[in-house]
Amino acid sequence: MLVLRPIRSADLESLLVMARQAGYGMTTLPPDKKLLQRRIEESMDAFVIHPEKPRGETYLFILEDTATGRPAGVCGMVSKVGGFDPFFSYRISSIPLVSPMLGINKTMPVLELTIMYDGPAIVGSLFLLPEYRKDGNGRLLSLSRFLFMAQFPQRFDPHVIAEMRGKIDADGHSPFWDAVGRHFFDIDFPRADYLTMVDKRFIVELMPRHPIYIPLLGSAAQEAIGKVHPATQPALKILQDEGFVFENMVDIFEAGAVVGCLRDKIRTVRESRVGKVHRIAALPEGADAVALSNTALDFRTCRAGVQVDADGGVQIDGPSAEALLVKVGDNIRYVALRSGAGATVRGNGHG
Repeated sequence: MLVLRPIRSADLESLLVMARQAGYGMTTLPPDKKLLQRRIEESMDAFVIHPEKPRGETYLFILEDTATGRPAGVCGMVSKVGGFDPFFSYRISSIPLVSPMLGINKTMPVLELTIMYDGPAIVGSLFLLPEYRKDGNGRLLSLSRFLFMAQFPQRFDPHVIAEMRGKIDADGHSPFWDAVGRHFFDIDFPRADYLTMVDKRFIVELMPRHPIYIPLLGSAAQEAIGKVHPATQPALKILQDEGFVFENMVDIFEAGAVVGCLRDKIRTVRESRVGKVHRIAALPEGADAVALSNTALDFRTCRAGVQVDADGGVQIDGPSAEALLVKVGDNIRYVALRSGAGATVRGNGHG
């Protein structure tokens, strides 16, 4: 069984292995042991505090294969960006061009630098080892973040976005970076991407503040704007199924799409239900698998069947109860793995 849980100090080496496999453009998973250790420590701190509102906490989760005890994937969230660590993006907009003499009245598409100091929340750091990219494991990994949001909404900004990895080749070359960023920073894309996890001050110091006229860029750079890396397409599809849409913004380095959704409009947040565990026993054969989680800060998520009673109480099997660290009388949260999946639980219509 695969079980999602909060990251621990002991996961550092496994996280480093995954970061090295993730490739270029996974900004929040740098293959740097010290930076990853810092992220783990920040995440562990976030789980022990009880904020009344989001203050920029980082949450990292590991998807663990209980058969081997080894991590199979990772995902994360930042509760809110802003303050000393703002969010930078290019917003796609347009500038009117009018000439009565020539009879011209048109708009010119441009990229305008946007700096957000007060939100939103960000989901990211999603990576699944190749051997586990099957059987809906990526969907479970992605949806687990939204089950946590559903259970602890006060910990997250009401607006949630995701930066999708853009067009970058295996050698770390980005056509958009080569056309824009390289001229201002005099470093290659991998180095710039890495430095964003160290200190973002260089972005404020060197990033062009004036609009960039898109038609003046080369064709390769133009074609990269708003596009997504092939390896990121499945993650984008899952987010789109959850209600995320293109925010008309792109990453400032490689121009990957930024997608977003209001926290309470995310399908998993909106449709998930909470039920008290009435019974722990084997379920009927063929019970539909859903995403299940406990409701504690020592958060756990797995994929398993659930039976819902007329009064809203639920039955789960023994392995699921063990994975979620729950017993009879505890609450669990559950949701269909896919939108429009039809009947996802056995029982009387709850969920």
